[in-house]
Amino acid sequence: MEFSQATRCLLAFSAFVVVVAGLKAAAPILNPFLLSCFVAILCAPVVKRLVSFRLPVVVAIGLVLGLFLLFSALIGSLISSSAEDFSRQLPNYRERLLEESKNFVSWFDAFGFQVSSTSFTDIFDPGIAMQVAANTLTGLGGVLTNAFLILLTVVFMLLESHLFPIKLRHALFNAEDSIERFNRFVKSVNRYLAIKTAVSIATGLLISLLLFAFQIDYPVLWGVLAFLLNYVPNIGSMLAGIPAILLAYVQHGSLTTLLVMCGYGVINIVMGNIVEPKFLGRGLGLSTLVVFLSLIFWGWVLGPVGMLLSIPLTMIIKIALESNKETAWIGTLLGDGVGLDQQLVTLK
Repeated sequence: MEFSQATRCLLAFSAFVVVVAGLKAAAPILNPFLLSCFVAILCAPVVKRLVSFRLPVVVAIGLVLGLFLLFSALIGSLISSSAEDFSRQLPNYRERLLEESKNFVSWFDAFGFQVSSTSFTDIFDPGIAMQVAANTLTGLGGVLTNAFLILLTVVFMLLESHLFPIKLRHALFNAEDSIERFNRFVKSVNRYLAIKTAVSIATGLLISLLLFAFQIDYPVLWGVLAFLLNYVPNIGSMLAGIPAILLAYVQHGSLTTLLVMCGYGVINIVMGNIVEPKFLGRGLGLSTLVVFLSLIFWGWVLGPVGMLLSIPLTMIIKIALESNKETAWIGTLLGDGVGLDQQLVTLK
């Protein structure tokens, strides 16, 4: 039985709606699983390298996860007290920002624009950015309460990772092509996430040092936020800087705020436009529109964790599409288009 083109499109759209509804309903279960996948992908190459040095698999996994837990505990201890104190001080910061916003209303009045202070603060509430940052960190902390489940899942994933190609060879008759595509996909994902994580860590450290130099409250907290949101290209860097810039304005005034803004700009330009493309290459980018829509979509489906993992998830989908000849065109449409003109010139 053959269906018309319109019927096939309607069925595909219906299936998409059902899958998205299922993902949203299963978010409490999916979030720890996705974080486990993220950690496992980062740890797998290190485990493989240790095994190549004749180290037993169990020992290699234990060593890598022990170092990861040590690093996580160190970061967690650094930000936990800062996050709690910031949440307590948030109403005070918001009140001071609202007071400062009245200066802008007076500035508009001086130029003949009659603006109600109540209407202005209702539309441009500067405290919302700080509240969003607090909610994001709190939401992530809520997911990390399942740390034991995440750790256990990562252990089983790493134990199965080196056995999966062997299972695939025995399960399929002509498995070589599938294994080759799978290995190419895994290597691309590992490379992308490893380099992106290294660049994000460097960005977070530089932001923390910048804010510490200007004596802005909670520099480690804003550095961690910069590290997390650096996975979201273009948009994430701007969002990560807003709370710290507002805090700089409240604490030290306009001049320090301007210097902090310049510091954020220099760090993000250097790391995002020079360092990252040098190691990742310019063919692994995403369209700015796709970045924005991914942030909205995954945030709506999975909450704060979905927002933080939106670009890695979309990037994995893009790499998977590009690894198959039949769906490579979709991956091209999701990309940023950099280098396509040069390819066209080469083909001509």
